[in-house]
Amino acid sequence: MTASAAPTGPLLLGVRHHGPGSARAVRAALDAHEPAAVLIEGPPEADAVARLAAEPGMRPPVALLAHAVEEPGTAAFWPLADFSPEWVALRWALEHGAEVRFIDLPAAHTLALRDRAGAGEQPDGRAADGPEPDAAAPGGGAPEEEASGREDGEDGHAAVRLDPLAVLARTAGYDDAERWWEDVVEHRGVHGAGPSGSPDPAARPGAPDPRAAFAAVAEAMAALRATHGTGGDRRDEVREAHMRLRLREARRAHGDGRVAVVCGAWHVPALAEARPVTADRRLLTGLPKVRTEITWVPWTHRRLTRASGYGAGIASPGWYAHLFSAPDRPVVRWLTKVAGLLRDEDIGVSPGHVIEAARLAEALAAMRGRPLAGLGETTDAVRAVLCDGSPVPLALVEDRLVVGDVLGEVPDDAPAVPLQRDVTRLQRSLRLRPEAHEREIELDLREDNAAARSRLLHRLRLLGVEWGVPAAGRGGTGTFKEGWRLCWEPELSVRVAEAGMWGTTVETAATARAEALAVGATALPEVTALAEQCLLAGLGAALPTVMRVLADRAALDTDVGRLAQALPALVRAARYGDVRGTDAGALRGVAEGLAERVCVGLPPACTGLDADGAAALHGHLDAAHRAITLLDGEGLRGRWRAVLRALAGRERVAGLLRGRAARLLLDDGALPPGEADRLMGLALSPGTLPADAAAWLEGFLAGGGLLLVHDERLRALVDGWLTGVPEREFTDVLPLLRRTFAAYESGVRRTLGELVRRGGPQGRGGAAEPSDAALPVPHGFGPGLDRERADAVLPTLRLLLGPGAPAVHHDTAGVTR
Repeated sequence: MTASAAPTGPLLLGVRHHGPGSARAVRAALDAHEPAAVLIEGPPEADAVARLAAEPGMRPPVALLAHAVEEPGTAAFWPLADFSPEWVALRWALEHGAEVRFIDLPAAHTLALRDRAGAGEQPDGRAADGPEPDAAAPGGGAPEEEASGREDGEDGHAAVRLDPLAVLARTAGYDDAERWWEDVVEHRGVHGAGPSGSPDPAARPGAPDPRAAFAAVAEAMAALRATHGTGGDRRDEVREAHMRLRLREARRAHGDGRVAVVCGAWHVPALAEARPVTADRRLLTGLPKVRTEITWVPWTHRRLTRASGYGAGIASPGWYAHLFSAPDRPVVRWLTKVAGLLRDEDIGVSPGHVIEAARLAEALAAMRGRPLAGLGETTDAVRAVLCDGSPVPLALVEDRLVVGDVLGEVPDDAPAVPLQRDVTRLQRSLRLRPEAHEREIELDLREDNAAARSRLLHRLRLLGVEWGVPAAGRGGTGTFKEGWRLCWEPELSVRVAEAGMWGTTVETAATARAEALAVGATALPEVTALAEQCLLAGLGAALPTVMRVLADRAALDTDVGRLAQALPALVRAARYGDVRGTDAGALRGVAEGLAERVCVGLPPACTGLDADGAAALHGHLDAAHRAITLLDGEGLRGRWRAVLRALAGRERVAGLLRGRAARLLLDDGALPPGEADRLMGLALSPGTLPADAAAWLEGFLAGGGLLLVHDERLRALVDGWLTGVPEREFTDVLPLLRRTFAAYESGVRRTLGELVRRGGPQGRGGAAEPSDAALPVPHGFGPGLDRERADAVLPTLRLLLGPGAPAVHHDTAGVTR
């Protein structure tokens, strides 16, 4: 079809959302038609912020974010990328001085309808990634036929939603709608674009009319709607009624031939149809409405994928961005990108590899009857040639390039809640830039900037903005180090808007949120954990309220288990206060009082428990021990050791707790010589039921097996008891023993097995004389002590111990002392 005169009616451009072929075709059609007004499918509230799309600070991918003012968590996104037809139309209008208007159903109605239907959130409470309109299908917002989602029709019955691209692809003999779209649009230039990003044919003399392809698409959609109907989808009917009303207004203002509409291809037949104005207005009467605000927020390529849950998503945003931006030879340019990525990962790729991969991609396209090599062919070529058939580097290519972690940017003057502005200010001042890909950082809290970063991340977590998640640091476990795993997701903008109800700055909002959480807390552990959060976040203004609630809860709570559970967080908070220069004296006093109550109440609480009760209290016992050990004061530690001795020797205490108390005393060096042997001998005596003995062993041996490796007498006691368990009772104690030994590291288990296999005095409890031969010889070690090699460490030991240290020598057994 050759170029024709301008149409008398409005120019209806039916597109596929996030399609580079559609985007190029829209630009060519607008250049040819030069409309005075461009109408775009989107919320009309965006008219107020449309001008920002032309700002230098705006870099796609971005999204329009609309949220309810009273309930910021009720929100919707309209994502746009460089290769989105709507974005291209918006930029064209701003660059050419044309009026630009968004004509979809207002967000005020969309959010109210979604909130009423309960469909506005994901199972985890997040706002959906796309607005309710067009969030369901890749084919320009049409309903999906093969997806499991169903909508209620006007008659109240479930109506199947169809995907027009899937229907057209099946009609053409394709089993993949994405591949069909690439062949007929991206590669063949159906919308006026050349193959895979080559210059638009419309720019050449005698080129086809760029509007002809849109007419063909509109004809196909009209046939689909005539055959399959709209599925009784009242939502689409309401949206299309609003679009027709806005289109009529633009036609009256500018004339039929001066208006262009860019919308999902599914809606084109409805907009071309003549409907009475009264019928359209009747559909819009009585719709619920909420007060909304709208702005631009950064988006990511990863959030444009269908796998992220975005209904109008695509499979390969990084590939589509490449097709849209490549001036020519897109396959060769793509393979060059892949080669660069692999070289950065120290994978050898030469220019010859790229040439061979390009030839293979073209050959595969010819064999498969495709006009040009697409993503499937290039991926197969990359796998075979550049990755040597390995799926590991290919997965890296698919993650980094096919999908990508591009994060957009919005200008500073974009509307935002005051809290968002403060977050942005702090991110810049602390040089902590939000990024779409996950990364880990380590903070040394002795540095001012690192401490300020830590406070910001902790405050945001308190507000429900999970930008950073604590991670194990690489430099050790000291309290001066903090590890964080950072990843900025678009939904965090909604979380910031929600948190804006607590204050206008991060500090004031986090303080108000902490005070509200403290007052509403019902359990003591919640309050102690909150006190720890306040110290980590540097919220000294919130501590008085939190401490008052903490003292009240601690005075009223009589459950020793809950007291022991609450103690560790309180002690950690007191320690962090010292590290961060925060006055934690009040916290320390409460922690010591709580520890005293645990010491008094724990022995009675541990008496007469069944197996389940003992298991529940076992973890609290360990936690309380670690917490009290960290508290200063020999008096408190002495009382705690007395409690452990009482638990270890009291028969009415469950075996699990008696064994654990004995082990804690042994690790602290608080047991007299031979006392551990005596306690184990009593617990494993023939008069003890095998199940009770196994429970004692579980408590005593939990947490590490090196004790058995190095203590022959204890190992002999365990071995002797185990071999004496009657066969009919062995099956009852086996699960407890397996659970205990399965927690050991593989090297420890292997060494224990070798020692038991060798037998001898050290394996059967015989008394061994202190000699080189009596030393255990784990698997992989030599038969005896190599004195010459052992002497090599003596100079280093003398240096570490200092001049006043006792002399370093070998004892009679050959052990370095």
